[in-house]
This record gives sequence, C-alpha cells and structure tokens, in this order.
Amino acid sequence: MRRAGRATALLVALAAVLAVLGAGTAQAAGYRYWSFWEGSGTGWTYATQGPSLVRPDDGTVQGFRFSVSEDSQDSAKPRRSPDFAKICADTPAQGGTKRVALVIDPGTAADAPAGETPPAPRTACARVAPDASTAEALASVAKPLRYSGDALLCAISGYPGSGCGEQVSGDGHATPSATVSPGAAASAGSGGSGGGPSAGVLVGVGAVLLLGIAAVVQARRRRG
Repeated sequence: MRRAGRATALLVALAAVLAVLGAGTAQAAGYRYWSFWEGSGTGWTYATQGPSLVRPDDGTVQGFRFSVSEDSQDSAKPRRSPDFAKICADTPAQGGTKRVALVIDPGTAADAPAGETPPAPRTACARVAPDASTAEALASVAKPLRYSGDALLCAISGYPGSGCGEQVSGDGHATPSATVSPGAAASAGSGGSGGGPSAGVLVGVGAVLLLGIAAVVQARRRRG
C-alpha cells in the first residue's frame, strides 16, 4: 500500500510538472520581425539571403512582410501578389537602370507592437542602378529604414517605431532580452543557444516516465 501511495504521489507530481511545461510551451509565440520574400509567377518564396546581399535582375519582384512567427515555415507571406507588370506599369524601362517591384506589407493589428497601428500594404517600383541590391531598391522608395547594430532590418518607412526582432509570448507581449539575429531571421525560433533541453523535450521525457510508472502500479495491483 505504501509503495502504491508513493507511486500515486509521484504520478501527481509529474502531472503537475507536465502541466506547467505544457503551459510554458503554449505561451511561446515566436519573433516579431520583417521577413524577406522573393516573388515569382507562382507566388512567394522565403528568401535564403538577406536583402543587402541579393542583387535582383530587372523585372524582379521582392516582398517584405511584418509579422510574428516561429520560423520560416510558418512565417506569413505578403498579402499582395508578385505582379511585376502591374506594379511597374507606370515605370517604363530605361537604359542604364533596372526596375525592381516591391511589395511592402506591414502586417495586421495582431502582429503590431503595443500602441502601434500598421499602415496599409503597398507596392512600389524602384528604378535603381544595375548592380543595386534589394536593400538599396527598398531604400529608394520606402525611407526611413531602421537597422539594428547587427544589420537586421527593424523598420520600413518608420514602421514599427520601436523594437527589432524581439521574442513575444502568446499574449503578444515582447521579451526584450531575446532577439532574432540577422543570420537567423529566416528561421526565427527554430533553434536556441541555451545549454539545457527544451520544454518540448522535457514534456516528452515526463510523458514516458508517467506511462512507465502507471504500468508498474497496474502490475502491482494485479499481483495483489
């Protein structure tokens, strides 16, 4: 009876730990940042390089979307289609330059930092030098741009007014101590630099222990 009581108490304790870990996991929502996209006739593809490294050809469509996401797999795409002909219809070709169509989507109110209202999505056709990067094309039509000390794009046309790649909880509140780095912007939240196991791993281990203890208790009851 004592052993059964101890096992039951351990089961209750483990259940409580799992509940706490589960709640912590549910609250983690990801990072709030501008994601960078490349357009094609079939839609949007998450860019594999930053806008300062990409040097698009004439006729290219590039997109930016502000949102909260865990990583590139669940990141929200720009809500305007990558239609170069439509975006640059009033910007004819000109020798010695190239045209880059840009879709700038500041996201929804749910993505906005506290106290800020996202402007409406817009498009622009940048006429720039043949060797210009996407970042230079963006700067020509959407100033002011704001960058972090690590060269992470923080704001387009002044939005948002503060913050840069901060981690946010499930209730939308920012966690200032955790920010996404420029190299991880395309996979925000997919990895971690901490030395301990993640909450998900702990939950899995706890679940296995819970099942094991339950099996032992059941076996003892059958023997009794």
